[in-house]
Amino acid sequence: MRRGLGAGHPLCAQKGNTVSHATKRNKASSHSRNAGGDLRTGSRAADTAGIATRRILWASNAPWATTGYGEQTQQVVARLKADGKEVAVAANYGLEGMRTEWEGIPVFPRGLDAYSNDVIPAYAMDWGKPTGIQPLVVTLFDCWVFRGEGWDLLDRIASWVPIDHYPVPPEVAKWLVRPQVTPIAMSKFGKAAIENLGIECMYAPHAINTKIFKPNTVIEGTDGSVTAREWMQIPEDAYLIGMVSANKGPLDRKSFAESFLAASVLMQKHDDVWLYLHTEPSKAMQGLDLKSLLKACRVPMDRVRFADSYSYRMGIPKQALAAIYTAVDVLLQPSRGEGFGIPAVEAQACGTPVIVSDATAQSELVGDGWKVKVQPQWDDPQQAWFFTPIIATIIDALTEAYDRGRSRSTKAIEFAAAYDADLVYAKHWQPILDALTK
Repeated sequence: MRRGLGAGHPLCAQKGNTVSHATKRNKASSHSRNAGGDLRTGSRAADTAGIATRRILWASNAPWATTGYGEQTQQVVARLKADGKEVAVAANYGLEGMRTEWEGIPVFPRGLDAYSNDVIPAYAMDWGKPTGIQPLVVTLFDCWVFRGEGWDLLDRIASWVPIDHYPVPPEVAKWLVRPQVTPIAMSKFGKAAIENLGIECMYAPHAINTKIFKPNTVIEGTDGSVTAREWMQIPEDAYLIGMVSANKGPLDRKSFAESFLAASVLMQKHDDVWLYLHTEPSKAMQGLDLKSLLKACRVPMDRVRFADSYSYRMGIPKQALAAIYTAVDVLLQPSRGEGFGIPAVEAQACGTPVIVSDATAQSELVGDGWKVKVQPQWDDPQQAWFFTPIIATIIDALTEAYDRGRSRSTKAIEFAAAYDADLVYAKHWQPILDALTK
């Protein structure tokens, strides 16, 4: 399979110019590593010696939200609580107008500002008050949205940051270079891009629950059980291409257009090929009119199925999603850029090979599958590069997947096991947060 724009490409080797060399040196010298290799701020460690362990305020989507950030929030904060950490959540999505609890963990509501810039610093002061020391604020969101003087009042912030462009967008770099901010990359690509600016950072990947995401063909419901293909209304003997991608925002970041054109070629050649789209078909989330796009790409509409819109919006249980992944023969996810790209790992945990773009975090997430060639696409609002997948190489990948035939991939399952949530917490989050909360 032809390879894409990887780490060795000249574009990916260039040095970022968003942070001055003096600032880079100051940022790099402001941190030290202990004997175990954990990043911590030496002066802060000394200042807080003998003081109670810092509490943690996790600023992201609510833990019950059916979003990627909501799922990662749920995984980490539940394990933090079980590990004896005092943790609360500042929800910038999923809760308004009241404070509540989830699994014994306090959850603060979003503010009037769209990204809760108006309330997160106040929540931090409130949550830390009983200990007499500010909590560690962990952010899981795009850093360029953080605005306002309130953030300057916080003395320790850890930003679990998605990097889905190259180089790191200037507004993201401005946040990460702040002296009180410790970046935590969620991909090895992101870590390298941040360190290319002279900024030290930690690393913790996104994770999955491998007790749920495993080969399973049955969806359990209140009225009994059905196979995933019965639920999707797909013939059991069809070759099924699946996409699990949010249709959100005016920019086609998930490359629906290129994917549909490539799938159309295979579907017109083979009448046993079907396409399942686990997404919202309308412009409801400022996305694309996917049904019109499918017709423009000449995709045979009688062999296309969407997730039920009501069920999709209400939240399809993870066990059902695992059955859907298992029912799919190949996951098609050639995104223009991913901070991580969790569906690729979830699908492989269910034994399904994947097709992704050979760019950003996606390149490191293939245990069994195909990486398609890309070309740079300038994203002017972010002042950095996205990567458009080449349609011909998507067609090549789909053809190879179809020719391979239908089977579960042991290789994919073994690869995804490294991203199990318990393993990721023990290997990455425990040492990171033990260091930053002292």
